[in-house]
Amino acid sequence: MNNNINVLTPIVCGLIAFSNSALAQAPLVSIPSQDAFFEQIKSLCGQSFLGKVVVDNAPPSSFNTSKLVMHIRKCSDTELQIPFHVGDDASRTWIITKTGSGLSLKHDHRHKDGSSDVSTMYGGHTLDAGWPQVQTFPADEYSKALFVKLKIPQSIGNSWQMYIYPDTFTYRLTRQGREFRVDFDLTHSIEQPVTPWGYSEK
Repeated sequence: MNNNINVLTPIVCGLIAFSNSALAQAPLVSIPSQDAFFEQIKSLCGQSFLGKVVVDNAPPSSFNTSKLVMHIRKCSDTELQIPFHVGDDASRTWIITKTGSGLSLKHDHRHKDGSSDVSTMYGGHTLDAGWPQVQTFPADEYSKALFVKLKIPQSIGNSWQMYIYPDTFTYRLTRQGREFRVDFDLTHSIEQPVTPWGYSEK
């Protein structure tokens, strides 16, 4: 019996090592519609575009009176970093990530000194394949807990959508009684904005 164990042990260890190695090298699960969505945005990497509020059923804010710019600033095979500038406010960066089970959208909010805002890294994760032009990100559990902590429980129902068409990129937030939407003109790139707060220049 002991001899059998001695013989099997290196075999089992070898299989485990092979399995772990294979998992480490395995590519992320590929969902064609999400890959197409991701690649469309990635193809615009390095460019900046002017936006405008087209829907906002809340009282007027800086979004309605400031210059709005999205900058597709850094792109890898698994992550897109897209600062969203509101006038001189460079505190916001959208981060879209391939997770292996879909796409994640996070909102990285920073102060001018680079430190994180108390309300940061909230967002959501896709629940279905979506379309090459449209992906939806319902609020994830981290975000719901954060909204409760910050005493804005109405935001638990947040859902974010992003649309991309040849001439327009759209960022949209909805929940019960609330809709906010910004359209960016992809037909004309503009001068790049300043480095977003908390990020390096390169």
